[in-house]
Amino acid sequence: MSPRGTARLAAPVLIAAMLVAGCGTPRSGVLGPAPTAAPPSSATAPTGRPEPTPAPSAEPRPSRTGAPTLPPAPSTTATRRPDTVTIELWYVRSGQLVPTRRTRPATVATSRLALTELAAGPTPAEAATGLATLLPTGVEVTRITDGVATLGPVAPADDADRRRLGEAQVVWTLTQFPTVRQVRFGGGAPVGRADYADLLPPIVVTGPGVGDRVTAPLTVTGTADVFEATVSVRVLDAAGREMATGFGTASCGSGCRGGYRVVVGWRTAREQRGTIEVYEVSAQDGSRINTVTVPVLLAPSGG
Repeated sequence: MSPRGTARLAAPVLIAAMLVAGCGTPRSGVLGPAPTAAPPSSATAPTGRPEPTPAPSAEPRPSRTGAPTLPPAPSTTATRRPDTVTIELWYVRSGQLVPTRRTRPATVATSRLALTELAAGPTPAEAATGLATLLPTGVEVTRITDGVATLGPVAPADDADRRRLGEAQVVWTLTQFPTVRQVRFGGGAPVGRADYADLLPPIVVTGPGVGDRVTAPLTVTGTADVFEATVSVRVLDAAGREMATGFGTASCGSGCRGGYRVVVGWRTAREQRGTIEVYEVSAQDGSRINTVTVPVLLAPSGG
C-alpha cells in the first residue's frame, strides 16, 4: 500500500483512540472545589428524576481569610417589650402644678399605675422642694371611651381650690397617654389640660427631675410664658457657687406658653450635689424672677 493510503487508514484509528481516552477516568489532576449552589430546578439526575435540593449545612464554611463564616441567624419579627416605663406625675407646689417623673416596672395598666403613684405622693427629695399631692388613694379609671377617661367616685375636698388642684393633677397626668385627651369626674362634662392651664407657673421644668444624676452638657427642657420668651439657666455647685449659665428662647412667650430647650455645660472634677436654676430675667431691674430650682447630682466632667 502506498504511504498516502496508509495515512488515510491511520487517521480514523487515531481519532477513535483519542475519544476512548477522553471517556476514561483520569489518573491525576485537580478537580476544583465542590459546587456550593443547588442545581437549577430544571436539572435532572442521571435517572431522569428531579435531583433533590441538599439541606443547608449548619457547619461553618471557611472564608478566604481562614475565619469560619457562620450561617445567617434566623430572622424574627417579634419585638421585646420594655422592662420599665417612665411616667410623668403632676404634683402641687404653692398652689401650682409641677411635674416630676417615675420609672417603674412595665405594665399595660398605665393609667392605674399613674394614679397610684400620684396618690402615693412625692419622694422625700421631692417633698423637700415643696411638692405635695391632693389626690386621695383609691381613685381609679373605670373606662376610657373615645379619648375620655372616666373616674370612679372621688371624695370631695373641703375647699374648692384644693378640689380643682386635685382634678388638675389627674388631668395633666392622665393626658400624657395617647389614649386619653380628656377626663370626666363623676357625671360632669369632660375636661382637658386647657381647663387648668392657669394653674401652671410661668416656668415649668420637665427635665431634669429632682435627684437626677446629670452630666455635661445638659439639656434643660420645659415650657414657659415669660418676657420675650427668654429662659435662662444656671448651674450651682454644692456650695451654691455658679458654675455655668445659659439661655434659650421658648417657641412662644409674653402672653403665650411655648416649649424651650437650653443646653448648658460645666466642668467638675468630682461628683457632688448641685442645683439647676431656671428663671426669667426681670424686664424692670434685671433680677432673677419666677425661679424654679431642681436639686441634682452633678457627675464629674467626662463621667
